[in-house]
Amino acid sequence: MHIRLLSVLFLIGSFSANAQFSKGDKMVGASVGSVVFNSGNSDISVAQIGDNTSKITNYNISINPTIGWFISENTAVGASLNLNPAGNKTSYEQNGSTYQSDKTTAFNIGLGAFARHYFTSQASMKPFSQFGFNLGINSLKTDGFFYGGSGTSAYKITYEGKSSGGFFANASLQAGLTKMMGENAGLDFFIGYNYGYNKNTFDKTTLRDNGNDGSIDERGENETTTKFTNHGFILGVGFQVFLKGKKK
Repeated sequence: MHIRLLSVLFLIGSFSANAQFSKGDKMVGASVGSVVFNSGNSDISVAQIGDNTSKITNYNISINPTIGWFISENTAVGASLNLNPAGNKTSYEQNGSTYQSDKTTAFNIGLGAFARHYFTSQASMKPFSQFGFNLGINSLKTDGFFYGGSGTSAYKITYEGKSSGGFFANASLQAGLTKMMGENAGLDFFIGYNYGYNKNTFDKTTLRDNGNDGSIDERGENETTTKFTNHGFILGVGFQVFLKGKKK
C-alpha cells in the first residue's frame, strides 16, 4: 500500500507545473467556501436583577463539487452541486440558570452553472475570474424554550417548527488563483461576492405550561411565509483535477 501511494505521488510530482489547457479538456473538483464558525459570550450585570449571560454559536459551510469543460484555451464552463449546512444556537442565563434557548439548523441543496476564465494558461500560478449561479431547495428546523414569571405565575413556553420545500437562488462573482501541483492538479484560492434570495413556508407549534407542572395549558400553531435577500463576501479554497480531452 505504501509503495503504491509513493508511486502515485512520484507520478504527480513528475509532471510539469506549467500545464497548458486546451479546448476539450475537463476540470473536476470541489471548493469549500464561506466557512464560518462563531462562538461568543456577553455578560450584563444589573444590581436589582442579577447577572445575565448570553452565548451564541453558529456555523455556515458551503461545499461545491464541480465539473467543467474548456471551450477555449483559457475559458471553461460547467455544472456544480451546492451543499450548504448551517446552524445557530443562542442561550441566555441569569444567575447561573438558563432561562431561554433558541436553536436553528438549515440545509440547502441545489444545482448550478459556472463560467471560469483564466488570464493565462502557461504559468504555474494561474489567476482567474468566475461567475456562478445556483438554484435549489432548503429545509429549516428550529426549537427552543423560555422560562418566565415567578412563584404562582411562573410559566414555561416551548416551541418547535420546520419548513420543507423552501426555495433559494444565489449568484456569485469570484476572483482567485490556481496553484498548479503538477500537470493535472491544482489548488484554488478565491475571494468573492455572493447575492442570495430565500423563500420559506414555516410551520411552528408553541406550547405553554402555566405553573411549570409538566402539563400543557395552551397550544398554538401558525404558518409563516418568509422571503429575504442577503449579500456578502465569500472566502474559500478548492481542489481541481484537469483531464486532457481526446485528440482528434
